[in-house]
Amino acid sequence: MYSPQLAAEPLLNDFDVVVAGCGPAGAVLAGELRLHGVRVVVVEKETEPVSFVRLVGLHVRSLELMAMRGLLDRLLEHGRRRPAGGFFAAINKPAPVGLDTAHAYLLGISQPVVVQVLEEHAVEVGAEVRRGCAVVGFEQDDDGVSVELADGERLRARYLVGCDGARSTVRKLLGVGFPGVASRNETLMGELEVGAAEEIAGKMAEVRETYRTFNIAGPYGGGVYRVVVPTWGVSEEGAGPPSLEDFRRQLKVIAGTDFGVHSPRWLSRFGDATRLAERYRDGRVLLAGDAAHIHPPTGGQGLNLGVQDAFNLGWKLAAQVRGWAPEGLLDTYEAERHPVAADVLDNTRAQMELLSPEPGPQAVRRLLTELMDFDEVNRYLIEKITAIDIRYDLGEGPELVGRRLRDLDLKQGRLYDQLHSGRGLLLDRTERLTVGGWSDRVDHLTDPAAPLDAPCVLLRPDGHVAWVGDNQQNLDAHLARWFGKGRQE
Repeated sequence: MYSPQLAAEPLLNDFDVVVAGCGPAGAVLAGELRLHGVRVVVVEKETEPVSFVRLVGLHVRSLELMAMRGLLDRLLEHGRRRPAGGFFAAINKPAPVGLDTAHAYLLGISQPVVVQVLEEHAVEVGAEVRRGCAVVGFEQDDDGVSVELADGERLRARYLVGCDGARSTVRKLLGVGFPGVASRNETLMGELEVGAAEEIAGKMAEVRETYRTFNIAGPYGGGVYRVVVPTWGVSEEGAGPPSLEDFRRQLKVIAGTDFGVHSPRWLSRFGDATRLAERYRDGRVLLAGDAAHIHPPTGGQGLNLGVQDAFNLGWKLAAQVRGWAPEGLLDTYEAERHPVAADVLDNTRAQMELLSPEPGPQAVRRLLTELMDFDEVNRYLIEKITAIDIRYDLGEGPELVGRRLRDLDLKQGRLYDQLHSGRGLLLDRTERLTVGGWSDRVDHLTDPAAPLDAPCVLLRPDGHVAWVGDNQQNLDAHLARWFGKGRQE
């Protein structure tokens, strides 16, 4: 991690935060930091944004967070709404009625579009994005982090956040362990034109009885289909993306035909490795997104998990930079998000087992399919995958404390529309409380008719409930706990 060059020469640029990586997590984090006036630069090793289509799904909790920042409508323009159920280990069950959300759907959307919208937002609110810039070294001290880029440029910042993916350079240089389970099997994925589209439906029904991960979806314009085909074993380290011939060969093994695939837009392979960083913070360097955790794509949770990391971290890191963070606030990022990632790793491992064609896992799968006919079981699994079941451990208090609050219909409009600024919010039904000396960090909204089973709630900027009650003194204590010392009136 030590770089003699950095120590020997003067530093040329100053920022509050350097974010390594401009994927979904990095772009969200940059936008969140800028909402609080933090000087942030995002450095991305790729010179151009990824252009291939690659479809992903935004789950309920991610959709809620996008609505909180006024970004959801932009994404809806480019995506397709699908039912929220039917994706736990590809068991086709509809979502239970009455999910606790105003956004009870899955948004199918191109990942490059998601990144583009998030990056555009970050730039609009003042973030700087530099492409073709890879972090190759850094050194931290008591006052900040000195970051070295591949072209020799040096940046000085108070904090560095690695959002640079599964092979994170920041994590490796930091020396943070990445324990877990190595890949046992790989899956080929790509978007290709198909010459024998009329064969797809019949073969899908036949083959998926044995190979649940096999899928051909589309067309997505121009006769392009998304093809997912399982393999056995793993390729050599650094093997790179598969070839068109690899796809044809494996399709013939699985389906007995290659469907005449040709003209690929992109081809990739992914394994079923699961790994979780030992820690998310070391001094002034932090990790988020795939740099902190990797897992199989079952349930489509990866991008969502990283985006939700960034929303949790952004306001806390901004508070630290701006000088109003109470003691220990930044440490709650790891304390809250590390267990969430561990749970995602567990449920993706379980889903991968249920997708195995072996008799034992298939017997368990049949049993789970029956159990999911019970509303309680189905609801439990859907809420887990969509991340609306999360309750952070904020200490003793009513059940609502630590949970996110759904998008309520208030006299002033939708609740989430009041959270675009990234500040905290006191939703007050009593009309007699005040945020007092915290008014520069927390908004106050009164609505006696708010559809809320509590007199008042204090929301953090990420939409999670920090306090429930109606006592001013108790409220002040929780304002200080989450938003630091209040200004003297």
